[in-house]
Amino acid sequence: MKVPTAASEAQLEQLKREAELNGRVARPGVRPPNAPFPRTSYYDLPLLKPPVWTWEIPTYFFIGGAGGAAAVIGFAARLSGADPKLVRDARRAAAVAANLSTPLLIADLGRPERFLNMLRIFKPQSPMSVGAWIVAAFGGASTAAVIFPRRLADVAAGTSAVLGLGMATYTGVLLGATVIPIWSKNVRLLPVHFGASAVASAASALELMGNEQKALHRLALGAAAFETGLGVVLERRGVKGNLLRLGGALSGPVPLALRLMGRRTRRVAALSSLIGSLITRFAWVEAGKTNVTHTAATERVADIRSGSENKKPIPPVSSDK
Repeated sequence: MKVPTAASEAQLEQLKREAELNGRVARPGVRPPNAPFPRTSYYDLPLLKPPVWTWEIPTYFFIGGAGGAAAVIGFAARLSGADPKLVRDARRAAAVAANLSTPLLIADLGRPERFLNMLRIFKPQSPMSVGAWIVAAFGGASTAAVIFPRRLADVAAGTSAVLGLGMATYTGVLLGATVIPIWSKNVRLLPVHFGASAVASAASALELMGNEQKALHRLALGAAAFETGLGVVLERRGVKGNLLRLGGALSGPVPLALRLMGRRTRRVAALSSLIGSLITRFAWVEAGKTNVTHTAATERVADIRSGSENKKPIPPVSSDK
């Protein structure tokens, strides 16, 4: 138990005087009972910090998602007896994406051992822990699906497809699980948004590789229609920004219109979907950074208007009486 001293009693007296004169105490870490959540921490630092991710993470979101969806498409094509070229291209696309994803994550973390340390423990309640394990397992399974003999390759492809579902959607869960307002408020939409974008990217990439099956066109068409509708929903929810709108347009209404125009414009639509999907990942990361900065600026203005800043300093109370 801490025993009051002359200095602590003098400080308490000063706080009382400040409360009597101003009606509140504007000090870091000091809040009356039932007061709103403090805007700063005990050390007068912002509670919300902007994401420190650089280009590697949104690029990983795009490549990993497309690779995961490609694995699912390849496995479905194998089960349905589709063209072997489509199966082969889908498996190769998944393997390439998987083997690019890990280096991108390591580049963001700084050192390879940091990624390995994430695999020491599996935490089902942590999207980041689950994601690290999905990335590692997906890389092994998708690579095995390419280099193993046929029967073993089919088993590995099935495993890769299951993990691919996670690769295509978990990054949306990862963003939504944070406290950044624009991400957390859309926690239910982000996984399906990223999943639909991943399907469009994978189908478009496979089309550009020379696969012209109607099933691929329909997948990409459905994804574009979904992205178009989702763009309207996000606008109504107040999710705005020029980069988000550009990515949404290139992955939604533009490829949708091009695909409806006929077969000749499908490759252009596929290219638009890929570019739009990539821009969308960068746009969401930048939106998180902007959202935190805007929130901090708004709260500072609110503090100034409420009078918690620019208060005349209260002369200190001497501990000597």
